[in-house]
This record gives sequence, structure tokens and C-alpha cells, in this order.
Amino acid sequence: MVGTPKSGLFLGGSCIAAIAAVGSIFELSSGEPELGGTITGIILALSIPLSVLLFFAAVQDARANQ
Repeated sequence: MVGTPKSGLFLGGSCIAAIAAVGSIFELSSGEPELGGTITGIILALSIPLSVLLFFAAVQDARANQ
């Protein structure tokens, strides 16, 4: 269970970033990404570390407020 609204927002952001990463991988593997290869690659490069960072922030916040 999510501890606080703040950790819930972190977890939600992590999920959105992870979905963006998966979508970017599919777009790049299709051969012709809708936004172009460069922009899709940038989205992928930013969304992977962001999803990990937000997930760990959510876990730390939930543990701190138990």
C-alpha cells in the first residue's frame, strides 16, 4: 500500500515514465517512429532513468512514513 500522497505521485510518475520507455522501444523497433528516431531516442534515454529514480523515491518516501 502506498504510504503518502507524495509516494503515490512518485509511483504514478514512475509508471508513466516506464510506459513511455516501452512505447519508445516499440516505436524504434518498428522502423519508422512517428516522432522521428532522434526524438523517440531522447524520450527513451530520459524515461528509463526517470522511472527508476521515481520508483526509488516512492519506496523511500513510503518507508520513511511507515
